[in-house]
Amino acid sequence: MSLTVTYNRLRAVKDSLPSGSMDKIAAELGITADAVRSYFGGKSQDGTGFHVEPGPDGGLVLLDDTRILEVALRIAWENSL
Repeated sequence: MSLTVTYNRLRAVKDSLPSGSMDKIAAELGITADAVRSYFGGKSQDGTGFHVEPGPDGGLVLLDDTRILEVALRIAWENSL
């Protein structure tokens, strides 16, 4: 499943995560924490593929794989309860 979001929105999700979340996401998905950091930093690594196009709010990001974002949103939501 692919999804298009703005780069600024992707960064806002990252900023809403509690400390240690990159390692937690990585462990849950069986990838490296560096791959998770790269995902939120606008770089593709370890098959986390996405494409960035210039535009408003930092540009548009087409996420080829939304699993990292889905886990991050769940963690952010659980942290806000």
